[in-house]
Amino acid sequence: MVNPAKQENFKKLQAMLNELPWYVEEYINHKLRKLSTASLFNYCHDYKIFFNWMITEQLWSGSIKEIPLERLEKMTVIEVEGFLNFLHYELNNKELTVNRKLSALKSLFNYLQNIAETPDLEPYINRNVMAKIEFNEVKESLETKANKMEGKILLGDEYERFRLFVAHEYGEINKENKKIFNFHQLNKERDTAIVSLILGSGLRLSELIGLDLEDIDFSKYSARVIRKGNKEQFVYFSQTAMDDLQEYLAIRILKYQVDKNMKALFVAAPIGPKGKTRRLTARSVEKLIEKYATAFGKPSLSVHKLRHSFATRYHAEINDVPKLRRQLGHSSIQTTMIYTHIKNDDLKIAVDKMDMPKEQID
Repeated sequence: MVNPAKQENFKKLQAMLNELPWYVEEYINHKLRKLSTASLFNYCHDYKIFFNWMITEQLWSGSIKEIPLERLEKMTVIEVEGFLNFLHYELNNKELTVNRKLSALKSLFNYLQNIAETPDLEPYINRNVMAKIEFNEVKESLETKANKMEGKILLGDEYERFRLFVAHEYGEINKENKKIFNFHQLNKERDTAIVSLILGSGLRLSELIGLDLEDIDFSKYSARVIRKGNKEQFVYFSQTAMDDLQEYLAIRILKYQVDKNMKALFVAAPIGPKGKTRRLTARSVEKLIEKYATAFGKPSLSVHKLRHSFATRYHAEINDVPKLRRQLGHSSIQTTMIYTHIKNDDLKIAVDKMDMPKEQID
């Protein structure tokens, strides 16, 4: 079915391209499969502002359509900085807007230098002035950072749904693929324990993979970790994480053929007949989280986003920033304060209270 809005945007884009040099149209066609017509129209609008500025500043004496590649190749850093100052001081563009327009120009110039080529297989331009121009440094507010984070973490009942997905549903939806199904059967307890431990403690990836068996205090629900700055600290984790950890430890030796001298808590199965069990690597953990997150329908999830998810839940349930700062191992309380800006009004209803033993957090 034809989308009228898409057709209209495409017509507007074509009309704008008629006012711009031929190489811009070629670049836009190159991007047409990857970006929306609305985004590309905005690009063209930014190029028109740039080319008009060139003419106003007498950097080119003809029409916009006639501006040659040679003139772009000879643009100086001072000239480009002059355009950026024009955007900021005369058009009153904010720093983010200036960055967006600079990004559009960088993308065009990169295409002309590194992607487009003449019939003689030469680049359209050899010198790219935009590669020398840096973006404005934009300091985001805590609220802005929180709003960006909000759509990429687990909220409400997603905590338990994701945990159960890793433990059971991922295998169920892949029953027809024996290779994937069997791999999940081998690793489901371990993978569930990893997810559960991050969601129940907020551990960093480096802290998680560095854990040894002897680091776990089963009576206090805590783990000894080495934090940034080589500082030792005991981090508490939830009852759910403890249950999943115990379930993993019950099968760890048998499933992974663990040697009695293996200290690592989380291990990978040996490869080949003479392979040895080894400590799970950071990249392996990242990949398994990516795999489950994509299948769960939330591909933006990562190990770090699971840590953010824990912090958001902790703050909503316990509302004690200094304790959260210590739990996360932040050196600055400003970093921890981000979580106080995440809107999460339904959280108290959607999830149970954090089940960390009260004597450990009071």
